[in-house]
Amino acid sequence: MTHVHLGAGPTMSRVIKGGWQLAGGHGQVDRTEAIADMIAFCDAGITTFDCADIYTGVEDLIGAFRTEYQNLRGAEAARAIRVHTKYVPNLENLTRVTRADVEAAIDTSLTRLRTDQLDLVQFHWWDYELGNLLEVAGWLTDLHKSGKILNLGGTNFDTAHSLAMVEAGMPLVSMQVQYSLLDNRPTHHMVDAFAPHDIQLICYGSVAGGLLSDRWLGQPEMTTPYENRSLTKYKLMIDEFGGWSLFQDLLQALRDVADRHDTDIATVASRTILDRPGVGAVIVGARNRSHLPRNLEITTLTLTDQDRQDIQAVLAHAQPIPGDVFDLERDRSGRHGSIMKYNLNTESA
Repeated sequence: MTHVHLGAGPTMSRVIKGGWQLAGGHGQVDRTEAIADMIAFCDAGITTFDCADIYTGVEDLIGAFRTEYQNLRGAEAARAIRVHTKYVPNLENLTRVTRADVEAAIDTSLTRLRTDQLDLVQFHWWDYELGNLLEVAGWLTDLHKSGKILNLGGTNFDTAHSLAMVEAGMPLVSMQVQYSLLDNRPTHHMVDAFAPHDIQLICYGSVAGGLLSDRWLGQPEMTTPYENRSLTKYKLMIDEFGGWSLFQDLLQALRDVADRHDTDIATVASRTILDRPGVGAVIVGARNRSHLPRNLEITTLTLTDQDRQDIQAVLAHAQPIPGDVFDLERDRSGRHGSIMKYNLNTESA
């Protein structure tokens, strides 16, 4: 597993274990087994974990894992763990967020994660027209300066608002974005704009909730009801990309590349994104350790020029997805926005 520096001090593994799948909407979670999975990932070198204050129960679960890992492997090994969380105030509260609310939310994350400093807090704001996101960004910056937060990032901001926060003095080191072979919106403006500021992209959705995998090659178009929230979300992206037939062409191209490297479609899909300019890491939404060997291959796989050309030949037929990062999802009356959950932060409700 390879690691890169992120902002001040610590490194992050270039493959990050995601936490969204351990929250509601993805089936029952066995707490003991989930902690055992995290231990296996950490032992294998995937030492960075992603979570959020709005992922119900996940910060607390990771906090318990940290304690267990230190008990099993010792304090020095436990110090290698990096946890990226988020601060996501509820949509209904955006016009009345106070400095005290922000500090209380950060203190809650510190308690749940059993630490005295958060490695990375990724800020999100549901509606640019409501409240004063720059003022709240300033309060987070103050908490960074006080030592409660080591690094600050964002989640799903567009390019203009990201740069506005930087210009206002927020030391952004990363932006978590949806980025996959189905969704290239970060390339529209963000990648070039971020390069002078050394802001790295941390990418979720690189396998589109598992749709970019061998499981779906040759399968008929999926129909409702879908198995979980991830499939609901990413089936919409397939529609935007160009439909099921083009999606199948992409899967076949990825399968051909995978055959040349004795690997699988998902690994090729994630590696392709990891190789893109500006990308620091990809998040794998692993519910358990069954795919851990393949997750590790993401950073050891070396794609050739021919591999990339074969993939690009299919992507050349894709429909342009409009807008900047997360623009579609911000339309709450649209197909993408209507499936979002906007008020999950119980601490600020």
